[in-house]
Amino acid sequence: MDRWGHSLPVEWHDCSWDASIELRRAVNVRPAAITKPLPMPAFLPHPARRKNLFKLMKKPLSTSRRLSAGFTLIELLVVIAIIAILAAMLLPVLSRVKLAALKTQAKIQVNDISTAIQAYDQAYGRFPVSAAAQQAASSAGGDFTYGAYYTNATYSTGYLVGNTFYPSNNSEVVAILMNYTNYPSSSVSTINTNYQKNPQKTVFLNAKMSGDTSSPGVGNDLVYRDPWGNPYIITMDLNYDDQCKDAFYSLTQVSQQNKAAGYFGLTDPTDPTGADNNFEYHGKVMVWSMGPYGPATPGPSSFDPSKPATDPSNKGHILSWQ
Repeated sequence: MDRWGHSLPVEWHDCSWDASIELRRAVNVRPAAITKPLPMPAFLPHPARRKNLFKLMKKPLSTSRRLSAGFTLIELLVVIAIIAILAAMLLPVLSRVKLAALKTQAKIQVNDISTAIQAYDQAYGRFPVSAAAQQAASSAGGDFTYGAYYTNATYSTGYLVGNTFYPSNNSEVVAILMNYTNYPSSSVSTINTNYQKNPQKTVFLNAKMSGDTSSPGVGNDLVYRDPWGNPYIITMDLNYDDQCKDAFYSLTQVSQQNKAAGYFGLTDPTDPTGADNNFEYHGKVMVWSMGPYGPATPGPSSFDPSKPATDPSNKGHILSWQ
């Protein structure tokens, strides 16, 4: 009897089992209740055939990978040539960008120095100079330049008054403005020993220390050097006439543009022909850098007193008053 209550006739034989089974559907049984046949099993080839089938499928994949595994020699040479061309085009651009960044840095620093000196002058009513510098300027009836000058085509640090050369650099000014009483990592006193030049102990100038005596920044010798390693050149109005006379830019051969009118706003107030090496800036402070081609850098010097300020040997200067 099946699960629907139907009887199933069974016929027995002595030699074998041969059951004939019939399914008689009752009237009240719905067709949907009939059991659906099981799905046919997926065709699986013989194991040996499966192995051959997989080998056939893998063969085109491995061939494709071998074809895309590398480049030919010609392709590599073409790629290298393209990279070389792009590098040759890019390097000059990067060089110009770096140079422009260094010039911008130098421009900021010359303005910082000028601002610090004027702040010191407002605080104390005098400029941050030594007594020797003040006396040298007074004896010459003019101002004083800390920095550099050419004598007989030889680079020197100092100031030329007439035929007298006063060795100097900007370390005196920096020691006072940065309030150093001793040189860094040394017991040697500066011009500001015991805070004589800066009794209020005010730091007027904040500048990065370089840690040596040649790199950009303020060295252990307290010389402030530009991004190319050249000392900044500083001139101050020590006769207090609101006219600043730089040792280099006062020269007629450097600054004269048209008689008494000079380059970069300089003028000669004493000679209408501008022939007396007296070009001055109407202000209290002049600070400038020799730029990327100064004596501390390889190549042609950018500091020639026999050439005008617009000559290629001088036009790379960075000026605080320009």
